[in-house]
Amino acid sequence: MKKSELFKEHGFKDLTFSNYLVHESEHMKVINFNFKAGQQLPVHSHDLDGELILTILEGEGEFLAADGVSMPANTGDVLVSEIREPHGVKATTDMRVLVTIAPPI
Repeated sequence: MKKSELFKEHGFKDLTFSNYLVHESEHMKVINFNFKAGQQLPVHSHDLDGELILTILEGEGEFLAADGVSMPANTGDVLVSEIREPHGVKATTDMRVLVTIAPPI
């Protein structure tokens, strides 16, 4: 069993979003991304099979998709998609996002 205290272990950066590898195994990968207000992870995709889960731990922003489509992302929201589907995140306020990828990249 492994415990991570993300709010203590991982903070924010001023110039770009920050990421922290929480866990990696043959079954999944878990990454914590922290965004200051205005920062974003541009829309992108991965050329592999698997699922992607984005959980908003704190803050507000938008989930980004292809063709400029977006939807609100607020504390407690969870987005599930195929990892091949274009995705991104933009923060309106300081925002903490937990990303789970199965299988890992």
